[in-house]
Order: sequence, then structure tokens, then C-alpha cells
Amino acid sequence: MIKIAFASKDGKLVNEHFGWCEKFYIYTLDEESYELISEVDSSKVYEAEVDKLEYKIECIDASDILYVTKIGPKAANMVKIAGTYPLKSSSEDEKIEDVLQSLQKLMKNSPPLWLKRILLK
Repeated sequence: MIKIAFASKDGKLVNEHFGWCEKFYIYTLDEESYELISEVDSSKVYEAEVDKLEYKIECIDASDILYVTKIGPKAANMVKIAGTYPLKSSSEDEKIEDVLQSLQKLMKNSPPLWLKRILLK
């Protein structure tokens, strides 16, 4: 079972930048099913960039994967150091449900190395 945080404005599409995201939708996923386990308010504002990024990382609640529209290089590095694998959506109208189903297919068939590492945790 892996945990994925989606940056979304509406809970349906992956349509938010990591640093600007005001709500993360956290799902659990395995080869057979997925479930929304929480909606996390991440709207607190910080002046310092590092403080803001650390807060956003706390909000994704130790997820294995972070799925966003955009993420800066510094933020992506901090997310990786925290043990979460950042992924960018292919477009702003990519459906969360489609992403989850696509990840399930990858898990069942031939997971890429980054996904194998997450599954072996």
C-alpha cells in the first residue's frame, strides 16, 4: 500500500503548483484499489520560502509520492530528502482518478525503478 498526495484545487484534477497549493488530497493505493483518506488544508502563509516549503512537506503527511502540476527545483529536492517522490502531471486537466488507475497498471505490470523502490519500502 502506497500513499500519494495530489495538489488540486477541486479534488478531481491535478491542477495546482506545490508551493501555492491550499489543499492536498491524500490517497492510499494498491494494485486492486485506491481510497481518499484525507483532505489536508495547506493554506497557511509563511514569509520565508524555506518555512513555506517545510510546512507544505509536513502537509503531505509522509506520502510516498507527490503529484503536482509544477514544483520548483529547490522544493523538489526538499521533497525527495523528506522521502517522497515528486511527479509532475502531463497537463492541468489530468484527472486524479486516471493517475491512480495508471499507477495501478504500472504496479501490476512492470513498475519502473522509482516505483519498485517505493513498493519495497
